[in-house]
Amino acid sequence: MKNILIASTSTLANENYLEYLLPELQLHFQNCNTILFIPYARPGGISHEEYTTMVSLAFAKINKKVIGIHEFEDAVQAIKNAEGIFTGGGNTFVLVSQLHKNNVMEILSEVVKNGTPYLGTSAGSNICGLTMQTTNDMPIVYPPSFKTLGLIPFNLNPHYLDPDTSFKHMGETRETRIMEYHAFNTVPVLGLREGSWLDVKGDKIILKGNLTARLFRQNQEIEELETGTDLNFIK
Repeated sequence: MKNILIASTSTLANENYLEYLLPELQLHFQNCNTILFIPYARPGGISHEEYTTMVSLAFAKINKKVIGIHEFEDAVQAIKNAEGIFTGGGNTFVLVSQLHKNNVMEILSEVVKNGTPYLGTSAGSNICGLTMQTTNDMPIVYPPSFKTLGLIPFNLNPHYLDPDTSFKHMGETRETRIMEYHAFNTVPVLGLREGSWLDVKGDKIILKGNLTARLFRQNQEIEELETGTDLNFIK
């Protein structure tokens, strides 16, 4: 049975890394002593080692050990043997490129679908959808495919921001970009606001946090979905 947390962000304003999620993570990884961390997204271009150290400090607060996937000679076996897995944020293009380069996209999808507890934040959440095409990130590398894990039957837009009418010019809004996506694609997109996450247990996909989420579907009105809603109706 799938056991997944898909969070819009790792860090809320004026809080430490993963701080707002730690109570959830305590339960989510309760049967895990060690978490396999996938640092491939490299936020700000930091090294895998630096990123893993940062994550280790956060998970130490709930008495979990973290090991980076880059520390293993065989990434596929590392994923197969993992007690729990966390993929952090950064650049989704870099993350997807590295997952394909290391031939772990399919095995990662397989083990998570079979019940290995998984946490994704930001880019690590983007890859939970059918494709990465609704990321906010710059295409700084060229992945061989936009296809991702397919853990949920729709796409995500983490860090979703509402239009700010107090500014005269902000460029394209997230809403505009998602509508551009739907000019060519039919896959639904969930705009996940900061501090919100999806709790996936088997076929249930429950919206958690204090905020609503925005559902975009091709040629349909945008919907606001209340926290606590089961999103498994989105296809």
